[in-house]
Amino acid sequence: MSHCLLPGYALRRGSGLDRAQLVKFMHCTYQELYPAASLHHLAQTVERYLSGETPLWWAETEAKLGSQPVACLWLGLAIDQVSGQQYPHIFLLYVKPEHRRLGLGSALMQQAEAWGRAKGAEQIGLQVFQQNQPALKLYQKLGFQSEWIGMVKSLKAESPLK
Repeated sequence: MSHCLLPGYALRRGSGLDRAQLVKFMHCTYQELYPAASLHHLAQTVERYLSGETPLWWAETEAKLGSQPVACLWLGLAIDQVSGQQYPHIFLLYVKPEHRRLGLGSALMQQAEAWGRAKGAEQIGLQVFQQNQPALKLYQKLGFQSEWIGMVKSLKAESPLK
């Protein structure tokens, strides 16, 4: 079923048939941030985690010759380690560059929140790369706040401790 987003766009619930398209969108988002990264594992990620419990939505252009997906929202479920409650977690929000700053990201986030409320969730979570400032600004504008800090340390070519 298609729902209206903005003039010229429609929202469509995805399915397992959209696996290849989801992998393409994941590839685009990571390629923008990490152009030299090898992203062969993304298909395995989609194969492992896309299910009826991890819903997918597409924002598509409404065209006479057929719709084209231009934005994607993929949700999963997480467990709050303090309360033990399950809540929606955004695996992926991606809008193609030529369709950005039109409200599609905000509209998809509203869809995520509505889905979470319908499930009885009290919160929604996501991870965002620190260098992705446009996404950080959008999430902050929508009321998201930092709750924890993720940290990584490279183990490559490290000398042993003395």
